[in-house]
Amino acid sequence: MSVKPADVPIRVATLTSLALAGVLVLIGCEPGVENRDGATTGATRPAAGPTTDPAAPADPVRGADLLGGHDWSHFAGATAGADGVRIRPLGRMIVKQDGTGGQPNPPVNLHGPHLEVGGDFELTAELRGTAHAAAYLQLYGELPVVYDEWRQERRSVRLGVVDGRLEVAVFDGTKAAPAVTRTFGSGLPDDFTLVLARHGDVLSFRAGDTALGELPASGAFASSQVWFGADAALGGQGWRLAALRARPLDGGEVTVVDTARPTDRRAADPDSLRALAAARPRPLGVGTAVASAPLAADPAYRELVAGQFSVLTPENDLKPQFVQPQPGVFDFTGGDSLVEFADANGMRVHAHTLVFGEALPRWMRETPTERREEVMTSHVTGVAGHFKGRVAEWDVVNEPMSVQDEDYGPGRSGLRRHVWQQAMGEQYIDKAFRAARTADPDAKLYVNEFGLESDGPRWDAFLALVKRLKQRGVPLDGVGFQAHVHETDDHVDPAVLAGHFRALAELGLSVRISEIDVHGEDREAQAGQFALVAKVCAQTPSCTSYGTWGVTDRYGSTAAHDSYPIAPGDELMWDTGLKPKPAVAAVRGALAAAG
Repeated sequence: MSVKPADVPIRVATLTSLALAGVLVLIGCEPGVENRDGATTGATRPAAGPTTDPAAPADPVRGADLLGGHDWSHFAGATAGADGVRIRPLGRMIVKQDGTGGQPNPPVNLHGPHLEVGGDFELTAELRGTAHAAAYLQLYGELPVVYDEWRQERRSVRLGVVDGRLEVAVFDGTKAAPAVTRTFGSGLPDDFTLVLARHGDVLSFRAGDTALGELPASGAFASSQVWFGADAALGGQGWRLAALRARPLDGGEVTVVDTARPTDRRAADPDSLRALAAARPRPLGVGTAVASAPLAADPAYRELVAGQFSVLTPENDLKPQFVQPQPGVFDFTGGDSLVEFADANGMRVHAHTLVFGEALPRWMRETPTERREEVMTSHVTGVAGHFKGRVAEWDVVNEPMSVQDEDYGPGRSGLRRHVWQQAMGEQYIDKAFRAARTADPDAKLYVNEFGLESDGPRWDAFLALVKRLKQRGVPLDGVGFQAHVHETDDHVDPAVLAGHFRALAELGLSVRISEIDVHGEDREAQAGQFALVAKVCAQTPSCTSYGTWGVTDRYGSTAAHDSYPIAPGDELMWDTGLKPKPAVAAVRGALAAAG
């Protein structure tokens, strides 16, 4: 099934209980999930079937087809064909920064069809092969948002077929756990038709014509939207979604909407950050970290990303636990979508990250020491190779420096002790960079670190590390300065920052501001820090781009962990209402200034 080009207007089919309209066939797509051997487990295109004229009535009994003619090609773990969509197990989990825990992260079809509903409606799903392992279909009234290594669950209904029974979990958005859980039926067959109907705030369930039960909806669809997700339990071959249809009930209304890609915004606003930076005598990239779910669901967020920035960094989708959740199973769907968005909007991609001591799937952490080099280099080869020629730059190694003071003592290198360092010592960095260069010879390769903006033992140890890497011929092209300013007594001294840039330039290295965010208790002081760092970057010949770690506080990664409702941070340049703070004007001024 296929992806609509950016220049084709979005069309929707509005369904009522009196007349049902057909759906629009979309064109163009890329497969998304691969095994290590190159076999595809991401969605592929079936032959496109005929569609109904969008203005013509459709069958009022069967409803609107949500599979044929829609994009299931960017849906993680899915393979679309003429017989429906095959759902394969990925076992995606999000671990905490210390490697503990494991929060489920089931896939959502962000780029396929979703519904806008008014009043009562019915969804019919034809399930095949559910007896082999647990099969899950999840209906999201609000999309979950992945922050910094945690996922905020919002309103949804999760339907699981487990051991011949229907397990229903209703999430009301007030906590990570479901508000209501119930189990219905027994002896459900391997292949059957599951029907969900909403009548007011009550959900009822049928297997074919057999009633299974009902329970409160707990406001799951109060947003008047329904997005689709699906998953399968590990240990089985998955299951098949043979059909998915929606129809209104009792005078309700159902509209099928296909996710939009915004038009090219490169020349839309001459006062945008990207336009001002591009107009400088030495053009500068202006970048940001981008979150997938808001990009799909929030038009204002999409417009900000495309209109203000010329460099896109995937915030989470290319971290190891997202891109290789199980050994040899690579999920590129999120990364592919972001790269396609960047390409459609004239943005270059700075990809983040190949090797990191955090954000690792449990299986990587538990890999025996003697196999870690193989696991690390095959991961680098698989991921960088997949995006060869499509991304401009990589953070090959992220945050190699320790957070422990004792690691900077006499005879210590200052390196962070994690699974890769423990297995290979400092040479893990060499091996990672060499593997990345082999996989994509044209990409610029960076090491990315925080705390480099100040003098002291951390900077001294980092500079010594970089000199050793260069002496060993490691193909290192540049250094990312994260430039986080999270405390009221913290600040970046522009003179020190400029001096550190010069020290690296003397080694032949480019630099970039990669993740700046600044505490916002005092918005004028915040604006000053953003602008001072932008000015240093703009005036330094070796500084290639200025990037923030997110766009808006609404989706910023400094939101309080596991907070319901979300407790947002205040470190970014646009507030939770997507209104510009003084920092935007200050950075515009810094970019527009001569020199």
